[in-house]
Amino acid sequence: MEKLQLHITISPDLYTKNPESSVLGQKIVSKSIEMIDALGFEDFTFKKLGQEIGSNESSVYRYFDSKHAMLVYLINWYWSWIEYKLVFSTLNVPSAHDRLTQAILILTAEVTEDNAFSYINEVLLNKIIISESSKAYHTKAIDSENKKGYYKTYKRVVQRVSDLVT
Repeated sequence: MEKLQLHITISPDLYTKNPESSVLGQKIVSKSIEMIDALGFEDFTFKKLGQEIGSNESSVYRYFDSKHAMLVYLINWYWSWIEYKLVFSTLNVPSAHDRLTQAILILTAEVTEDNAFSYINEVLLNKIIISESSKAYHTKAIDSENKKGYYKTYKRVVQRVSDLVT
């Protein structure tokens, strides 16, 4: 029996080349999650990432314009994954109270690895969301990034939960 692999779709505005499209791209995302968790966002560089994956820094730039762009991509991936879990778990639940309860459970549960996404470590990504994601919003370009839809996924999750509450 073949294992089902799900794909989280991320806006093409958030990357130069889709990292899901190649083994190298997936390796870049996977190793960047490990390194940002271990080093912190400030000490993480594309040069260090290139050394870790056995490639050069320029290969990373083929996928992301900057480490800020990569962080925004990771944040969007995480919130898209949460949105997927919210939709999937509440879709056929008739009671509004039960849908809200299920959503709260998803949002507050300890994050565990989701085997449907082989190259993403959701546990480490959750730690990055908690400790590093605010750095994606503290930028002079926040207004233009917001207009381009960089934070649309997070806003959609908040709206879904808000709709469940009302």
